[in-house]
Amino acid sequence: MDLLPPLLRLWPPPLLLPLLLVLVGFIHCQTDLECLSEFRLSVIDQSGYLSSWSANSSSSSSICNAVGVQCLHPSEAKIYSLSLRAAGLSGSFPRGLDKCSSLTGLDLSGNSFSGAIPADLCKSLPFLVRLDLSGNDFSGSIPGELSQCQYLNALDLQQNHLTGSIPGQLGVLPRLAELHLEGNQLSGEIPPILASRPAPNFQFQDNAGLCGPPLSKSCGGGSKASAGIIAGTVVGGAVILLAITAVAFYLSRRPKTMRDDTTWAKKIKAPRSITVSMFEQFLVKIKLSDLMAATESFSRDNVIDAGSAATGVAYRATLRDGSVLAVKRLAPAPRGSSSDAAQFRAEVEALGLVRHANLVPLLGYCVTGGERLLLYKHMTNGTLWSWLHDAHGTLDRLDWPARLKVALGASRGMAYLHHGCNPRILHRSLSTHTILLDDDFDARITDFGLARIVAPAGGHLNADVLTAGGTVGDPGHDAPEYRRVPITTAKGDVYSFGVVLLQLLTSQKPLDVTVGDFKGSLVEWVGALYASGRSGDAIDKSLSGGAADDGELLQALKIACGCVLYAPNDRPSMLEVFEQLRKIGERYDFTDEGDEIPIAAAASDETAATQQRSNGNGASL
Repeated sequence: MDLLPPLLRLWPPPLLLPLLLVLVGFIHCQTDLECLSEFRLSVIDQSGYLSSWSANSSSSSSICNAVGVQCLHPSEAKIYSLSLRAAGLSGSFPRGLDKCSSLTGLDLSGNSFSGAIPADLCKSLPFLVRLDLSGNDFSGSIPGELSQCQYLNALDLQQNHLTGSIPGQLGVLPRLAELHLEGNQLSGEIPPILASRPAPNFQFQDNAGLCGPPLSKSCGGGSKASAGIIAGTVVGGAVILLAITAVAFYLSRRPKTMRDDTTWAKKIKAPRSITVSMFEQFLVKIKLSDLMAATESFSRDNVIDAGSAATGVAYRATLRDGSVLAVKRLAPAPRGSSSDAAQFRAEVEALGLVRHANLVPLLGYCVTGGERLLLYKHMTNGTLWSWLHDAHGTLDRLDWPARLKVALGASRGMAYLHHGCNPRILHRSLSTHTILLDDDFDARITDFGLARIVAPAGGHLNADVLTAGGTVGDPGHDAPEYRRVPITTAKGDVYSFGVVLLQLLTSQKPLDVTVGDFKGSLVEWVGALYASGRSGDAIDKSLSGGAADDGELLQALKIACGCVLYAPNDRPSMLEVFEQLRKIGERYDFTDEGDEIPIAAAASDETAATQQRSNGNGASL
């Protein structure tokens, strides 16, 4: 290893980067191999369930075929999930998992593991989405440090021997949708912040010492309560109070709470006669007082879609002449932000010049009283999310041709932003909430380019902003590289589009897929089926209309899987995605004037990506 630096200095510069990439991939693979090896040696495996690991996990080409191992893609030896349910394993909590750096799912349920759950588990596995330790012999308390797993969606600790109180810190997990603590020996009051969650997803039964809602047992201790329980209650109450305070502070910083805030409109100090700047000259001039009246002072009853609150909340505005607009109140600029009024106007006016058939037109803006408002054309059929996941009466399920039309239109719009604009425009928060449907059910993309406007001080977007319910990005759609590298790229948008396409094909939500024994994210589920050769099982069976449809569905699924590949360089460009979808839709009349995407003067994806890395924050307006 001492010779490596001199060798690198002698290596020709054009070949140095490929060499480094190979070395990085080799090192990553080696750490995953070490993860499996150390795991196997640290557990008791009397049945020989893991005996194949020593043979099948000896090389990068076979690591994904090891029992219980799931990779995002068979050609990429990066373990993203370990599923060892009922494998006959025992011993203390396995070692070596910290070397599985890409692990998002861990299922050790139905074994005989004992001892304490490591307090530093989230430090070793910070990207866990689902953790299932049910049906073991774990003892001791539930580590409050599990609250550091900010991506955790499901936590199952039922049927163990856990004792002590339930840590209130679990309530601050922004994505926790499922919690199972049944069948333990827990005691004390259930933290109110957890008790308020939906009962079907949060279970506490069969813990003799637990009390308080949602259980029927009250927490009245009286004179019979032991000093230990009283002391524990006092300490637990203090912890809960701190947790609630922390959550209140956290939620106050999250943009999604904007939909519940109805006081801001009353605090605007600027004269309501202020004129709203409009980009379309033929529109009549609109004043702030007109918007206040049209939205009933931005009443929560006029919120169009709370799910799009990553960048702000959109309201329906019905003007006096009966016309309807969508008014988006952007998240307030952070203190110290460089996004002052002048910069905001310059960037919004640049976005106002962008016009395409698959983009929602930005009609105008208003800056007043510290508030920033954007005016859009209203899309009557709402969000794609509402059609896929919310009830719409008899039209609650779009058929396959309609979904292909939406996918083609959205890809056309994204291809225009990436390849038809100079400089290119990155969306950074693409999801089924930011794809709207017009009267003809054509896809219209909204919120493009807003990430930079609501960025923190300096205009830089970091991983915290892009993920974990931050200012920008919709949970389940953010690319995995955003967790590691604070640089946004066009390939991150491609990943988000891939998640949208998977939703169109499967009718599943991006984060909470529960099919059979599987619990996890949509990408994980499809990846597991793809790795086992059963990718077709992911497709919504109601979409099939014959052999032709089945062939198109499988082709589209292949495109979606390519978009969500773990390595950004392995994903196609949006222009390639659009061309592939257009080929699938050749037998339909989906032609549009926007099919010919004018390629801007900017060079290839690789050149643009290099420019983004040098700029530090991607393309800007």
